[in-house]
Amino acid sequence: MRMQRGRLLAGAAALVLASTTGIVVAARLDHGSAPGGTAAASKATAGSQGISGNARKAALDAILAQRATAVLKGDPKKFLASVDPKQPKLVAEQRVLFGNLRQFQFSTLRYFVADERSAPQMEEKYGKNAFSTRVMMRYQLAGLDPKQVQTDLGYTFAVRDGRWILVADDAIEETLSDDGHRQAWDFQPVTVIRRGKVVVVVDKTEAALGKKIAGVSQTAVSAVRRHWPRPWDGAVMVVAMSDPHVMSLLWTTGTGTGWTIAAKAVTLYDGEPLGVKAVVPVGSRIVINPAVRKDLDEDLLVHEMTHVATVPIGVRTPIWLVEGVAEYVRCRSIEDDPHWTVDPYRKTVKAKYLPSMKVLPGEPEFDANGDRSYGQAWWATEYLVSAEGVKGMASLYTELALRSTSPASYAAIIKKHTSKTPAELVAAVKKFKG
Repeated sequence: MRMQRGRLLAGAAALVLASTTGIVVAARLDHGSAPGGTAAASKATAGSQGISGNARKAALDAILAQRATAVLKGDPKKFLASVDPKQPKLVAEQRVLFGNLRQFQFSTLRYFVADERSAPQMEEKYGKNAFSTRVMMRYQLAGLDPKQVQTDLGYTFAVRDGRWILVADDAIEETLSDDGHRQAWDFQPVTVIRRGKVVVVVDKTEAALGKKIAGVSQTAVSAVRRHWPRPWDGAVMVVAMSDPHVMSLLWTTGTGTGWTIAAKAVTLYDGEPLGVKAVVPVGSRIVINPAVRKDLDEDLLVHEMTHVATVPIGVRTPIWLVEGVAEYVRCRSIEDDPHWTVDPYRKTVKAKYLPSMKVLPGEPEFDANGDRSYGQAWWATEYLVSAEGVKGMASLYTELALRSTSPASYAAIIKKHTSKTPAELVAAVKKFKG
């Protein structure tokens, strides 16, 4: 459900974890580019089915490098030079991709061949030389990303007239990372709005909406910086497009007013996109449910932006504190305005959710009852602030994010910061009057 000022609803089922990455879906992938080389190299090394793997990789990396350079320098002709001219639809889609990419202001961009993927249907369609591969995209957006991030996409190349050309970009999507190949630039034409460190992405026809969201986002950034004591520069991207596939499929679990997830923060990493991440996150993108993009509330953005501000610290903080901190900042920002209050939420949590609280809610509790778990997580965070101060609460969050590697270390960190065991902390939270 979506929470609004004026009728604050208990819980936050509309919100999800900063670490959520979505569900694999057939979406358009487009892009291309990697280390050094030229288009001439691709022509010289393309040939028979017996071409060596190293020679093929060098040829394709050369094509991808040319495409990356074309994006950085604004050269659509070179970007499209490797696209199959016999497929007008693919050429048109790639032209849209180029126009979208140019709007994002890449400070660095590199594509390279990662690993082969079997696609018999592509060989049947384009010949035995058709080669499908996962391609890595490493990039950094100017003024937004503190360092490079990496994601994947999928391409099929084939030999024609003695050279490699791109013939398909949608053949191996089921083998890619959940949200990697569904970036904001991969769909319809977009408009990118920049307001300081806030970047908003909307459909090309919704520029006015983008400007409105940018204004609300700037106010939300200020609220997070007021109530979250650790440094955050306020750099954030908000994606509010009409297509439900952008970086997520969670929206498709319902329709219209039945959609319950209003927004999510998708975490970014610099490393292998598949599998368990072994590196600290670089940051996040906030993705808005298409159904609510035209009626965004500031407090919804505050919750998600709190995830953006906190996730670079680390990912080991337990869910109850991750979501509790986001709810704490959201509620404090609401009460910055003397005309609004979270009292209805407070009463509901105390009367309805605390009596049944047995543990600090984990993923099973959030899955079973989101409203109750968000409320309990918020109340636990409010208790920590009352007992340890907001800086003390942030210190606990940080140490858990960095060092909570086992149940024993988790309990030891809780004890260190609160002088309580996790069970004693639950009892104290339940007794807290607020």
